Amino acid sequence: MPLNKSDNSEEEELIRRIVRDFSDKKPLVNTLNRFKGQRREEGRVRFTRCKIWASTPDLSNGFREYSFGSMTHYKPKALQKAIGYFEKMKGIKRCKPNVVTYNILLIAFAQARNVDKVDALFQDLDESIVSLDIYTYNGVMDGYRKNGMIREMESVLSRMKSNRMKPDIITFNLLIDAHGKRQALDKMEQVFRSLTRSKERPTPPTFNSMILNYGKARLREKDESIAKKMPDMGYKPSFVTYASLIITYGYCDCISRARHIFDEMLESGKEVRVSTLNVMLDVYCLNSLPIEAHLVFDYMYNRGFVMDSSTYKLLYKAYIKAGMKELVEKLMTYMDKDAIVPNKKFFLEAPGVLEEKAGT
Repeated sequence: MPLNKSDNSEEEELIRRIVRDFSDKKPLVNTLNRFKGQRREEGRVRFTRCKIWASTPDLSNGFREYSFGSMTHYKPKALQKAIGYFEKMKGIKRCKPNVVTYNILLIAFAQARNVDKVDALFQDLDESIVSLDIYTYNGVMDGYRKNGMIREMESVLSRMKSNRMKPDIITFNLLIDAHGKRQALDKMEQVFRSLTRSKERPTPPTFNSMILNYGKARLREKDESIAKKMPDMGYKPSFVTYASLIITYGYCDCISRARHIFDEMLESGKEVRVSTLNVMLDVYCLNSLPIEAHLVFDYMYNRGFVMDSSTYKLLYKAYIKAGMKELVEKLMTYMDKDAIVPNKKFFLEAPGVLEEKAGT
């Protein structure tokens, strides 16, 4: 790969310095090692000035998010600092903002609900030589989705289409999930139809989201219909799919059906996570069946299934709400065996705890 003029001058200067420092008293190996260390340090400093890196892909949605400097939690002060670094980057010849830089900032400000800043960054992009990619749009749409900002999501979609970029499966999944959570099921179905007419192919998250949202609306027939399409497309239900179906049947007062799915998972050796167990317990608790929930908990505990604090917290709330003091005491015994020490928040978040304390 040919070196540019600047690179040539740097290499020539390095050679001159090495030759100048080389002598009988200073062996060449020692001299080279010293300069190698200096070059590493220079590279480290340069990397620090352009501190941008890609983090792990979001497995539930399938698209990549990025981190920028100290913007981990998108706090106002961190965002302000990030913009400061961003402006400095513009003035550094070898550290100009690229599409990753813009993606980081756009996602951060979308999650911070700062629509004006997002629009300003898009405007800045339009005036720059940087080309947008699909991560830009999907990242911003996901930021808005997390805040329930449907109009803003649709605005980004329009911007995407005006720039002649087609939605991919992630775009469709984000819209399906957003409309579903708002129980705008007609819109959700409209996006799904658009997906099936496109070159993209539905993925397991597509079906899982629709199953869950039909369940919340107690639309059992539609729910079962969409679930049947998964094997038709060659997809095996995951633990997320089973959890979504269990929740669905819980909402639809089909507790025996929910329990059948859970038992089937255990018998067939399918993956059962803590979240799966919690969903089954929650179904019983939502339907005012705390004793049945405790029986399932007890059965899983005796099988050696490892719980975490989320399971205990869920049951504690349900038992307190139902006034089941005996079950609360049993639960505390299990917590003691597992060395789980509840904090103040654990107790105060349960409904009626304060009233119960006042009465004792």
